[in-house]
Amino acid sequence: MFMIFTLNRFYCLTLVGIAGILIFSCQDSESNSKAQFSAEPAIQKFQLSAEQAKTIFDMPVHCITVEYPNKLGQSIGSDSDLKPPRVLRPIFYGCYDWHSSVHGYWSIVKLMKSFNDLDQQGEVRATLNTLITDKNAAIEKSFFEDKNNLSFERTYGWAWLFKLQEELITWNDADAKRWSQSLQPMVDLLRGKLLDYLPKLVYPIRSGKHDNTAFGLSLMYDYALTAKDKALADAITEHAIRLYQEDKNCDFSYEPSGSDFLSPCLEEAYLMSKVLDTKAYKTWLNEFLPQMYREDFKLEPAIVKDRTDGQLVHLDGLNYSRAACLYGIAHQVPELAHLREVADAHLAFTLPNLGKDDDYMGSHWLGTFALYAITHQ
Repeated sequence: MFMIFTLNRFYCLTLVGIAGILIFSCQDSESNSKAQFSAEPAIQKFQLSAEQAKTIFDMPVHCITVEYPNKLGQSIGSDSDLKPPRVLRPIFYGCYDWHSSVHGYWSIVKLMKSFNDLDQQGEVRATLNTLITDKNAAIEKSFFEDKNNLSFERTYGWAWLFKLQEELITWNDADAKRWSQSLQPMVDLLRGKLLDYLPKLVYPIRSGKHDNTAFGLSLMYDYALTAKDKALADAITEHAIRLYQEDKNCDFSYEPSGSDFLSPCLEEAYLMSKVLDTKAYKTWLNEFLPQMYREDFKLEPAIVKDRTDGQLVHLDGLNYSRAACLYGIAHQVPELAHLREVADAHLAFTLPNLGKDDDYMGSHWLGTFALYAITHQ
């Protein structure tokens, strides 16, 4: 449940739910007036509490070793390909499917870096040490070299692996360094696949699901910058501009589809905020989504009526990914600070649904998207 109180131009948002309590600070009319002339929007970020972090942390910790149910998503070449998930994918076999397992690891690593108390007994670290080994990573890598699965998880799963690697290489931790070294050959393989693939991609994939081109490129661009991989960053920049530069008047009225967890309009807009300079981006955005420049811009959170339905519950993820994009765009263009209010509303609407008691169809992946949105403020 959430409650919004408005009183004498004081604005407070208090959210109470399974995910914990988020409190946005109030600001009076004087400070709001001054904010109009500030280079940065005067909107108070909320901090991820230890309680919230544990809620999100426990979700992937629970599922990275849960083998079934499992959606393998592979192409079968012969009887010998029919193996249990733990044999085919000895690291990323849990959490229902490969990409959810990968971004579950991302959530775990990201939270362990900031909250030491989450793994006081070292049990999660021990699990990761058992799973992320050179031997297991070599088996994982070989799956992407199988002629029947060369495009497996392109580009969504690839992007989350890059995002996981980004967290590992920025963590000054002995185990994390070893894990990143084990995963690097697979990252390098997929990097090469991406560089081969992008020139062949004549048209972007604009869906609201896994194969959305903009979302994948956005995450992989983050990795490229962190890893100081200029060639990869330049390639993503070049092809993002080629694919999207001429786009105009994206129509929100066709969003969302019934099982989207990504917004085609917003993912594209967020990616372009990364690859264009500020002046060029403002010009492009004013043609692509001119309605976002209106102070009264609204975007209603998506509604889920059955969270046991693995497709319908995607819409919870849509609310999180929309929020992440809106925060990111507002950061790039300070005069669009009002987008933060729309993002806040999406979080407020959806976070109360987050918890370990959720049906597995949502709990195996939604924690990652909540964390992704929260850390974009």
